[in-house]
Amino acid sequence: MPDPVPDPLAMPPEPVVLYVCTTCRAEGDGAEIRAGARLMTALAARLGAAPVPGLRIEPVKCLSVCKRPCTVAVASAGRWTYVYGDLDAESSAATILDGIGLYAGTPDGIVPWRARPEAFRKGVVARIPAFPPRAAPDLPEAAE
Repeated sequence: MPDPVPDPLAMPPEPVVLYVCTTCRAEGDGAEIRAGARLMTALAARLGAAPVPGLRIEPVKCLSVCKRPCTVAVASAGRWTYVYGDLDAESSAATILDGIGLYAGTPDGIVPWRARPEAFRKGVVARIPAFPPRAAPDLPEAAE
């Protein structure tokens, strides 16, 4: 007898990773701590006060979106990855975490456009297909 197919709803969700560009430099940043590093600090402080199960935050040196600071990327196995820019270092931590909560609640990472926080609707830089790609369903062979 073949193994039963696991119910995806019964399986624990894949962890979500938030990548934060710590080298983003906002207009007016000088020798002090850059805006990206300030955003990372704000997000870490929020998560320290109210941890989010299944969320891992990772600082990265550069996401190559230098014209749209501050920039983050949200990824999870089997879900679409999103890159967002134009995020304010001092005020967007709560918005980012709200958006990630919506993302984590989806099986594929696609949050309906109208349900996304405004900063995510306006600040989307890229949407990248899930990796690894989901397996294509078995299709019957074509009739000849």
